[in-house]
Amino acid sequence: SQVGDKTVMTVRTSDGTREEPVPEELRGRPVLDKRQAVELAAIGARIQELYGTPMDVEWARSGGAFAIVQARPITGLKPQVEEWNDSLKGDYLWTGGNLGEAIPDVMTPLTWSLVRLFIREAMSASALPGFDLVGNIGGRFYMNLSVVHSIAAALGMRGRLSAVEQVFGKLPPGLDVPQVPLPRWEIIKRVIPLAIDIQRRVRRNLKGMRAFLATSQRRCEELRATIAATGSGPELADLWEREIRPHLVTSCRMLEAAGRQGGATLVWTRDRLRKMMGEVDAEAMLTGVNSGGELASLGPVMGLSKLARGEITREEFARTYGHRGPHEFEVSIPRPGEDPEWIDAQLAGLRDLRADTEALLARQQQARDAAWARFAERYPRQLARMRARVQRWNAVVRDREDTRSENMRAFWVLRAFAVRAGELTGQGDDVFFLYLDELLALLRGDPSALEKVPVRRATHERYAALPIYPALIVGHFDPVRWAADPDRRADVYDARGTGVPVSDTVKGFPGAPGIVEGIARVISGPEEGDRLKPGEILVTTLTNVGWTPMFPRAAAVVTDMGAPLSHASIVARELGIPAVVGTGNATMRLHDGDRIRVDGERGTVELLG
Repeated sequence: SQVGDKTVMTVRTSDGTREEPVPEELRGRPVLDKRQAVELAAIGARIQELYGTPMDVEWARSGGAFAIVQARPITGLKPQVEEWNDSLKGDYLWTGGNLGEAIPDVMTPLTWSLVRLFIREAMSASALPGFDLVGNIGGRFYMNLSVVHSIAAALGMRGRLSAVEQVFGKLPPGLDVPQVPLPRWEIIKRVIPLAIDIQRRVRRNLKGMRAFLATSQRRCEELRATIAATGSGPELADLWEREIRPHLVTSCRMLEAAGRQGGATLVWTRDRLRKMMGEVDAEAMLTGVNSGGELASLGPVMGLSKLARGEITREEFARTYGHRGPHEFEVSIPRPGEDPEWIDAQLAGLRDLRADTEALLARQQQARDAAWARFAERYPRQLARMRARVQRWNAVVRDREDTRSENMRAFWVLRAFAVRAGELTGQGDDVFFLYLDELLALLRGDPSALEKVPVRRATHERYAALPIYPALIVGHFDPVRWAADPDRRADVYDARGTGVPVSDTVKGFPGAPGIVEGIARVISGPEEGDRLKPGEILVTTLTNVGWTPMFPRAAAVVTDMGAPLSHASIVARELGIPAVVGTGNATMRLHDGDRIRVDGERGTVELLG
């Protein structure tokens, strides 16, 4: 036992109490002798037995007897937890931009192992053997930008980093990117063979992309039906190896192929148009992705409009669009197609739209036609070539969105696989707290990993209770300590202590042009979407396709995370809604109910009076 050092005591006075220093000779003397301590411990044990749980007991001693003042259950007992923290692997720059926007939740272990499989197949182009391209920091998905920057520097392509910016967002001024600890020749030696393999693979997969897109929905429905009919654990594990995993790999490789086509064309076309025509006309000329066939990111809201008008049934909506949602990577969360209440809530939101989605698209088409007419007047000789370039831009954006959508449809199959695994093994949603190899072992009769489930559940709950971490993290990051810091920043964390200055202005990428004044509605997640009233300005950390049904209600959109090729920009441009994305600090600087001015051309947000 330990005796505490007692420095202050409370003494009675004629008019109450006062605190006095404890005399030196009493500071280290035990308050209770051994016999009294054992007596008190026995009382504590009886109280715990009475209530059936550990109790926090307050007591007093007077006249040689103990008196219990109060007892209540201990709420501060910390369950045993694991540490999920890849930031400890080295001094790197991690970003939650782009894919982190699509994976906004603290991931369950099963989802994390499936996401790693997805990254290995869909993003090997950015890989550097020996270094992790992606990381799990406090359960959240991050990409290692140090790898991307180091490869660009080694290959003499620093000038191409503007393309990275268009995907992952801007780095704040003064943020120095740590490089991976490898000499230039070693980086080149490791990445060149990969680059050659990728070019071959992309060429091969592009040939099969149209057929894949045409058959993916039917194939996924077949797989889900086969999973539902599977009668035993070993049978389901065999189905994973034989049919489910191969389909997932194919869908990931199609996404990679679509993303690798015309990357430079996208950046060059946008930059060139902005120089020639200015921000507003350039962005208008780049819209119309939806006109040559439905843009997948707009699918859910277009589908809901059709459902509201009675053009399709609820079952047709669920089959066609039910795989897309705000949590589409997380296999422990039901898809919208499984959740009738989600469809009801979105339909209710559509009833108070400030404008019909089709009306917004029609208005944007008028702006697009007028911008092309101005281009034709100024540059008649370049009209045909630029139209061809923009058509190519639209086709590439549409292919990226289509393959991403079908990749998410494959993740619905993965959810069906996990749910069935829980049914067949009798473990229910415990299976989400196993890694993929552990789940496959369980299906084949090895339950040893189940003992880790309680600790992983506690770990998941611990991280999920924290605020969303900064979009940019440099070096070692402790999510729990960061969350406890009253001066924490939501935009950037730099363990080096160099400190990027906090910006007083809210400025980001011009996501979609236009100037709007209105009331800011700061929303933390899509589940709060009903708080956004028609004509208000949506302010949030990030958006993904699950937020799309809210967009037609918004007068403008402002996000902390994002870039010109991220979800909020693409959808806002198509609908003609002004947007400023990738501000880093909008949710820190703006408050619910503030009156603000959003300038989607200059990429600025002003607080008004």
